[in-house]
Amino acid sequence: MNEVLYDAVRHNNWASKELVAFCRDQNLTPEQLGATGVGTFGTILQTLHHIVTCDGSYLRRLADSKQLAWADGGPAEADFDTLEQWIEEARLLWEEVLAKAIDTERVIVVDNGLRECRAGIFIAQALNHANHHREQVCAILTGLGIEPPDIQAWEYAWHTNRIWDR
Repeated sequence: MNEVLYDAVRHNNWASKELVAFCRDQNLTPEQLGATGVGTFGTILQTLHHIVTCDGSYLRRLADSKQLAWADGGPAEADFDTLEQWIEEARLLWEEVLAKAIDTERVIVVDNGLRECRAGIFIAQALNHANHHREQVCAILTGLGIEPPDIQAWEYAWHTNRIWDR
């Protein structure tokens, strides 16, 4: 039943990992790493950290898991290698979650017990949130004159053989 989510969730993890690897491999200067853009979350590294830790936080609650302890704190600004490691840990937990039936109507208590939320919203938020902030990082890169990687779903499809020429 969760098969409908496979490509969306796997693309989400792939896109974050691709963007982190791209930024690491660019050998950005401290000034470039410190750049922000109008309407963006923060610097490149701050935004990538935010994407990864929030994804982990949504996933921990969805999975009702103690895994991904870094998602509820972690270093204020992890380096690229650490972010890649965290993305891989999240990918593995996402695969566990997707392997079982997901009760999207299950109620999850949030905000220190102040609110309740349906489990399905955590999936929607994880995907929307990451896409939103990845685009901000790409906008910062573009503003620096660096062409960002193509991380849209079509590119994921080519990388994973989910699309092909006839």
